[in-house]
Amino acid sequence: MQGDVLRLVETIHKNKAIDKEIIFQGIESALQSAARKKYRSGSDVIIHIDRQNGDIIASSKDGDKIEPPEFGRIAAQTAKQLIIQKIREAERDVIHTEFIHKKRSIVTGSVQRYEHKNLIVNLGKTEGVLPPREQILGEYYRPGDRIRAYLLDVKKISHRVKLILSRTHPNFIRKLFELEVPEITQGIIEVINVVREAGYRTKISVVSKDDKVDCVGACVGVRGSRIKNIIDELGGEKIDIIPWNSNPEMFIANALKPAEIENIFLEPEKKKARVVVEDSQQPLAIGKEGQNVRLAAKLCKWDIDIVPQTEEKQFSKRATKENERNERSEEE
Repeated sequence: MQGDVLRLVETIHKNKAIDKEIIFQGIESALQSAARKKYRSGSDVIIHIDRQNGDIIASSKDGDKIEPPEFGRIAAQTAKQLIIQKIREAERDVIHTEFIHKKRSIVTGSVQRYEHKNLIVNLGKTEGVLPPREQILGEYYRPGDRIRAYLLDVKKISHRVKLILSRTHPNFIRKLFELEVPEITQGIIEVINVVREAGYRTKISVVSKDDKVDCVGACVGVRGSRIKNIIDELGGEKIDIIPWNSNPEMFIANALKPAEIENIFLEPEKKKARVVVEDSQQPLAIGKEGQNVRLAAKLCKWDIDIVPQTEEKQFSKRATKENERNERSEEE
């Protein structure tokens, strides 16, 4: 019996990576519960397992020893169930501790199955869930496919750990850049902001803390090698790398590229920007269904209004005439 206890503890410790002391305590607690089933005075029974030889020592508060085999079949079954429960709880805690440190980072796994539109991913010791809202539109995986995702959340639910994954979160892009661009992890380049419409387009603003390092060039890589790896991971999603600038006009102009900007008028107190472009550049500045200007506004945190040059000229003429009328009124 004693040898069986030590072998059980050792096996669980190796297979589940659970601390031996936790297992010993779980068995002792289970045997204590079994004693309550067998003896009316079970609450007074003290159970101890010798950590060296595995001896199970049961005694009353009066010091009278009780032989463990006397617990009986029902009590033994209760002990078994409680031991299993304790092991599951300990295993849950081990998994939770491991993955809580990986929260908000990229994890890699293999696709298991689709379950009510949720993608179940095998992450080794446990499974992760990629809900429909966190999946990139148009992506489809088959069982066995390798997949990378952002670990969005780690939750304890009953006797298991639920891992929520995401491939649509902006920080998934941020972490991919950290993996591909060493200058970011070294602190030479800083990612200021990431805005995204998953599956379509991302804008990321970066700045270099070293004048000798081109932040955009470093993120793109030699012949586009670094950015290509990220785009391939995202299934062809477009990525605009924007050099951050403390000057709002310069930053907004950069964020609206590839459109060419003629002029920018700012209302700092309202965080509003009126951006003038040539008529032919207006569709490019706005983007398909307003995507380019919408993402630029989020990136810069300014309300951006795109105005074609002809409309701006008409606006200027009206403003000039209005000023002239006001001046004549004052003279009269």
